[in-house]
Amino acid sequence: MHTMWKGTISFGLVNIPVKLHAATENKDIKLRQLHAECQSPIQYEKICPVCEREVNNDEIVKAYEYAKNKFVTLDEEELEKLKKEQTDKAVEIMDFVQLNEIDPIYFEKSYYISPNEGGYKAYALLRKTLQETERIGVCKIIIRSKEQLAVLRVYENALVMETIHYPDEVRNVEEVPNIPTDETLGEKEMKTAKTLVEQLSTSFEPEQYKDEYRETLLNLIEEKKGDDTTTVQAKPTPDNVTDLMDALERSLEKTKKNKGTTRKKKATPKRKKKTATG
Repeated sequence: MHTMWKGTISFGLVNIPVKLHAATENKDIKLRQLHAECQSPIQYEKICPVCEREVNNDEIVKAYEYAKNKFVTLDEEELEKLKKEQTDKAVEIMDFVQLNEIDPIYFEKSYYISPNEGGYKAYALLRKTLQETERIGVCKIIIRSKEQLAVLRVYENALVMETIHYPDEVRNVEEVPNIPTDETLGEKEMKTAKTLVEQLSTSFEPEQYKDEYRETLLNLIEEKKGDDTTTVQAKPTPDNVTDLMDALERSLEKTKKNKGTTRKKKATPKRKKKTATG
């Protein structure tokens, strides 16, 4: 399993060297966009609208737009220094809380935690402590240049880190439109609804739920592989001789047109001859 972060978790005076691994993966089927005419993949370029040309990565700087069209540019060295200062810090467990105190709306992404060399006993100690106290640890960690609020908990036999949103990242529910407040509901309606819930109540078994759309799409792709497949055409290599001749011919044609225009401008009407008088 790929290691995406290495560091230490501090648990009081105990430091646990650990590795972080993504606990989930995106199974979405990624569809590419092709040009219908030649079946070539569409490419996206980074274009400067002022210079009207494509720019390379080494020409790009990062900036924060603090007002409309007003930016503060940030040096890459400044960002790296700030990132290193925070990354080098140990992940310290600040508080211990109960899992049911955190609403699921706060949860973002899950990571498995494995002990690094020399951290096995301390890892086991933290795991057993969380299990017996039925608590989870609240901490902070820098992941991909962003400081994340996170919780540590036990999942089966492993420690798991769940990144969670900060309170100001969760939108105010009062801003949601058209939520009914004092709706009068009949006793018969409530009884029927509760009966339906009881009939559909069961234990949560995640294995029984499948992504039917993804499976159907994969089957469709497999069916169409034989008949509707396409191969990307190689980009035509420019023929320098042909290009040169083409350029010369176009230049010659342009020169002829320019000369014709110049001659027309220089041409003057013929003067009438004077007649002799007797």
